[in-house]
Amino acid sequence: MRLPRIFRTTPFRLTLLFLALFASAASAFLAYIYVATAGEATRRTDTDIRREMRSLTGAYDRAGVDAVNQSLIERASSERPFLYLLMSRDGRRISGSIEQSPVEEFEGEPSWTTFQVTDTDVQGRALKHPARGLQERLSGGEILFVGADVGADEAYVVKIVRALWGAGALVIVLGLAGGVLVSRNVSRSMAGLTDVVDAVRNGDLGARARVRGARDEFDELALGVNEMLDRLERSMAGHKHAGDAIAHDLRSPLTRLRARLEAASLDVEAGKGNPKEALAQALTDTDGVLKTFGAVLSIARLQAAGAAPDPVMFDPTELAADISELYEPLCEDKDIEFAAELSEDLTIRGNREFLAQALANILDNAVKYTPSGGAIMLRVRRRSSGEVEFSVTDTGPGVPIEDRTRVVDRFVRLENSRNEPGAGLGLSLVAAVAEAHGGRLELDEGPGLVGEMGPGLRVALILPRAA
Repeated sequence: MRLPRIFRTTPFRLTLLFLALFASAASAFLAYIYVATAGEATRRTDTDIRREMRSLTGAYDRAGVDAVNQSLIERASSERPFLYLLMSRDGRRISGSIEQSPVEEFEGEPSWTTFQVTDTDVQGRALKHPARGLQERLSGGEILFVGADVGADEAYVVKIVRALWGAGALVIVLGLAGGVLVSRNVSRSMAGLTDVVDAVRNGDLGARARVRGARDEFDELALGVNEMLDRLERSMAGHKHAGDAIAHDLRSPLTRLRARLEAASLDVEAGKGNPKEALAQALTDTDGVLKTFGAVLSIARLQAAGAAPDPVMFDPTELAADISELYEPLCEDKDIEFAAELSEDLTIRGNREFLAQALANILDNAVKYTPSGGAIMLRVRRRSSGEVEFSVTDTGPGVPIEDRTRVVDRFVRLENSRNEPGAGLGLSLVAAVAEAHGGRLELDEGPGLVGEMGPGLRVALILPRAA
């Protein structure tokens, strides 16, 4: 027959194990109590018997057997709890409170013995009590036995042991009841977690464990499970969003690519087009689609992860210097003045590859929209708040204030950038990188109007101080 579930739980089994250990320890403790108490009673009785024996042998040494005989008669009739027997040299009874000696085969040396004495209660029934005694031969050859009834002491010891056994049994019963209660509470708490796991297994990512507010280990486990499920739900939502975003964002460039290929095919069939130029244009459009796909995938990865992957500590000045070496020749080719102000002794924590891509996107936009004869300034500095700032300032047309919030959205291109190549994903990636690193992206006006140039744009990627 299968036991109820509560009796098969780990807490109840641990309770049984604890009770078994407790019962073993209690048994050993009771045995020690019994031995110690009984031994103490025996030692006390033996001490009293020796004291009584010395008193009688002292009387014998002073006045002989008659004095001992007289003393036995007086003591036997008193309230003393002793048993006496005085015998002649050949073992015949002279006087005493018992009829014969309980010592068998007495050789003359002091001998201890344990025996039973018979008493009669008020109703005439015979009662037997345990007793203990000492027998010695006196200097004149007579034999003296002194004993004591130890029934009261043993009865007291038995009462103590019974009381201890009763207390132990009560503790075991209460322990079993407590084990059942604890097992039931634990089972209820674990049942809630099991229900959540089953719900998540069946596809319900919104299921959460109940936090009781007791601040115990079950609440800590429930909070941990809920946090894990929150991250799992965000990750799944991010992956779904990434798939949807990629499918949506690539639809337009792929549609344009197909339209161009179809138009080129029709022109070639009509003898109007150049097949090589059409193929070159198709390759260029394909590269643009692949670049768009890479940017959208990077943004989706960052948004799905919620944090920069594989962060490390590094010097942002070195990163900015490396990027400057790449873009300084491009600025020279376009007749743009390029300068960099890079502060020393800076440290940030983040993904170097993503930050390099973000900084490259900012500089790429600056080079693209700054006219010939303009200027670009790259700065890396520490703010008064402790944050580290990458900023790129140019003398291009800038971005109107009303468009600065939406220009970081995907595929948003302003009117003055329609004729420039691109898909409108550069600043979107920069914003995603900033958010993944716990920072932010700020767009401000540049140095202002200077002749026909300006007002320019200042793009700042601000990262938190390294922990």
